Amino acid sequence: MPVEALRDVDPAQIGAHALLARLGAGGMGQVYLGRSPGGRLVAVKVIRDEITGHPEALARFRREAETVRAVRSAYTANLIDASLAAAPYWLATEYVAGPTLGHAVAERGGLPADTCRRLFAALAEGLASVHAYGVTHRDLKPQNVILGAQGPQLIDFGIARGVGETALTQDGQAPGTPGYTAPEVLLGAEAGAAADVFALGATLAYAATGRPPFGTGVATTVSYRAVHEPVDVAGVEPALAGLIEACVAKDPVVRPGLREVIARCGVRDALIDDPVYLGLGALGEAVPVHEMRTQGPGYPYVPTAAEQQPAPAARGAGLRRGAVVGAGVAVAVALALTAWKLIPFDGSAGGSGGNSGGAAARDGADKGGATATPPAAQGGQPPGATGSKGAAKPPAEYIDNNQISRYVWSGSPDLDLAVQGVGQCNQPAEEKSPGAGFQSAVSTTSVNGKPGKSASVKMRIKYAEMGQSAPDPYYVSVAVKSPHDIEPSTGKPFPMDNRAVGYTSKPVDIYTHWKSGGDVTLTYPDDFTMHAAGKTWPAVPLSADPGDWTVVFYHVEDDPTKYASIACSGFRVG
Repeated sequence: MPVEALRDVDPAQIGAHALLARLGAGGMGQVYLGRSPGGRLVAVKVIRDEITGHPEALARFRREAETVRAVRSAYTANLIDASLAAAPYWLATEYVAGPTLGHAVAERGGLPADTCRRLFAALAEGLASVHAYGVTHRDLKPQNVILGAQGPQLIDFGIARGVGETALTQDGQAPGTPGYTAPEVLLGAEAGAAADVFALGATLAYAATGRPPFGTGVATTVSYRAVHEPVDVAGVEPALAGLIEACVAKDPVVRPGLREVIARCGVRDALIDDPVYLGLGALGEAVPVHEMRTQGPGYPYVPTAAEQQPAPAARGAGLRRGAVVGAGVAVAVALALTAWKLIPFDGSAGGSGGNSGGAAARDGADKGGATATPPAAQGGQPPGATGSKGAAKPPAEYIDNNQISRYVWSGSPDLDLAVQGVGQCNQPAEEKSPGAGFQSAVSTTSVNGKPGKSASVKMRIKYAEMGQSAPDPYYVSVAVKSPHDIEPSTGKPFPMDNRAVGYTSKPVDIYTHWKSGGDVTLTYPDDFTMHAAGKTWPAVPLSADPGDWTVVFYHVEDDPTKYASIACSGFRVG
């Protein structure tokens, strides 16, 4: 993004962030380059003083902050900080260096067809990841795409909204930008996923030609052309022009889905390996980071009186990053005996199969291979055990799909072994499992090599029957995710790895069967749903996406956004 020097009217600091430069301005406010107290570069968006008293503008700004907070995608900048309660209203996100697509094309001109295809596919994948959270962008255009070093980033979610939310408009105008707003929206319909596909096609028309997709002129003239006239793709390679025209079809029903767009692009290599795309990065004005380290306003940062107060001990599953644990999970074919794998009391990984690597497991090996010891033999109850089950707060009703999950379970190359649950997760869990022998197992049916209709997930505490007083409740939610991202509205997979948390179960106290040592049993898909951006989706059937499915066990607290993994495993479908 272009960088300008600060002006006399600009503040030296917003919140805890020292302001270094101007990045740009929009209808709602000014965007600054800032530096956090720890030295991280951030983009700080501040709402203009003259519209702080406008309820609709504030609602739109708060919606942007909540949308950015909810959507955790590789194609969007994460929210770092925000102030939404009183003026000045602002939000800070990760800073992504690079020019906007609008600036780059204005400087260079239209892009080659191969570069456009790669960019088309990357942006379609980015929109798909946003839509998976139940959010439509509603203002995709070249100025809202940053060409970052790792790929494009979608910005400015000021008018984005989740499915079912009330639209915010200004003076009766349709949301979006003339030339990029879909015809049905201009005619008064809601802006759904198909409207984002229209904007994507219009954006790529601009990228391929260097010209506005529906010409220039006053807003009403451009909008009229978008409703009644064809998009400008003169001179564009026929196959690419055909895909653009399909995306900007006047009827939203006939526009391709994002999965089809990606497939039709036929991408076989990475966008960041494209020499033209790499060259576009040089069109952005470099950020003089070295000069700003000592000369930026507001340095050094002085905490406020409130910030200097001692902070309470950090709590919340989403904040802890404790010792690593591993969990092996056995996958049984129909009528086969379920095999249990143990996570020993000390947190080290036991058994074979699942995710048995990691710090805790290595620590055990370095100390001579310590094995699990029942709580009674250790001279005490499990951690957190008080015998007072009323002491803990009630759990959240569900966990919010507000994180990026990089857990991927891979079954053994040997199909027979994979069906029996031999495999491993790609990374360790975030915190220790409950310390009384947490065990888990998954079983599913397979008929003639085809996936069955359900899977059974079981959890238990091995030493629960040994007579100690029951610990305070420890709530666990199980997440089951398919190999690929799933389009919520169709239930069909996208050709991309699944980075969502997945379909999750209602949190349950793992000590429910403390006296009997019985199992907590959940059935997929019956007991699983996805919660994201204020919407709930039912779990998709196993047959929707054959392959290696991942199962992650999360410790949940009293806030649906506070959870951390304690074990990971999976099962093979088909």
